[in-house]
Amino acid sequence: MYKNNRTAMAAAATALAASVFLSGCGLFGGEVKKEIDPPQQATTLKEGEDIALGEKSQTEAKPDAKEEAAEKTVMTDLYLIDKNGYVVAQKMELPKTESVAKQALEYLVVDGPVSGILPNGFRAVLPADTQVSVNIKDGTATVDFSKEFKNYNKEDERRILEAVTYTLTQFDSVKKVKLQMNGHELKEMPVNGTPVGETLSRGVGINVDTSDAVDISNTRSLTLYYLGGEEGAYYYVPVTKRVSNKEKDNITAAVYELVKGPAHDSNLLSNFLPEVKLVDKPVVENGQVTLNFNESIYESFEDKDGKGDKVVSEYLLNSLVLSLTEQKGIKSVAVKVKGGSDIVTDTGKKLSAPVTRPENVNTGSF
Repeated sequence: MYKNNRTAMAAAATALAASVFLSGCGLFGGEVKKEIDPPQQATTLKEGEDIALGEKSQTEAKPDAKEEAAEKTVMTDLYLIDKNGYVVAQKMELPKTESVAKQALEYLVVDGPVSGILPNGFRAVLPADTQVSVNIKDGTATVDFSKEFKNYNKEDERRILEAVTYTLTQFDSVKKVKLQMNGHELKEMPVNGTPVGETLSRGVGINVDTSDAVDISNTRSLTLYYLGGEEGAYYYVPVTKRVSNKEKDNITAAVYELVKGPAHDSNLLSNFLPEVKLVDKPVVENGQVTLNFNESIYESFEDKDGKGDKVVSEYLLNSLVLSLTEQKGIKSVAVKVKGGSDIVTDTGKKLSAPVTRPENVNTGSF
């Protein structure tokens, strides 16, 4: 693992159970079959059979407890604050409801329903006792907060804006967010006066880092994903950076920033060695971007015989996929090394097909 591409850190070992899945991996394991004692007046039933006076009737098997629970819940991204002050999505199972947007915000309230399921090191973002209502019309979610909304520390003001905006815009029906308090439109935030504007969108960025931007006017925003947390409990942190307009291609710029790594004082990590480079220009076709790297993208792990196997870290791969699929029109990423596509990850998975964006990120189980 590397921080800011200068300080070498312990490489992510293959035994890490928390490595993020590639596209197609499920959140849950296999089904657990229940044993049913056969009725006294019938022979043992085959799967899908029912008993009625000793006769068979082809009925559907009843769903097990896990299936029934899944039907009553919905996976939702809640943008919470980690121990380092970053706004990070945590995928949570919430009860199914017709008001998913309102429920998501209610789960951002301190001492609210999220209290019992908060991941270690995370906290809610909205002040305790805050009440919310949400009205969605023509792609805009108008949120009305109660007066308790103003009871936050000024250091959290920007985090609240980001968390509310990103939580709501995860839903297809919401593109923009408008804020109110007690029925009155907010032109600026109530504690530190951060301008709100008429509406908010993901264009505001998240965990914005301008440390390397000397001339803001000659830069643009890109959102990248680095690693937060610690060994055995890593998660992905989105960071919006300002990149120079000298590099016209967003994909090349994103790869460069990932290799460059996070800021020195960020407490974030990168799996990219500083020697990683693209051999060719990225090729984009039908939503797929193909990247051809030099061999520095490999990480070598020695086995018990002292022989090294060249593999690609899944942390690196998923940081890359998450970052690039933030770009408009990019749906999947194909990785090559010096033109070859016979690549294996550090968990033994073959990259025989392009990788799409994971549906469930930061669940703690991938």
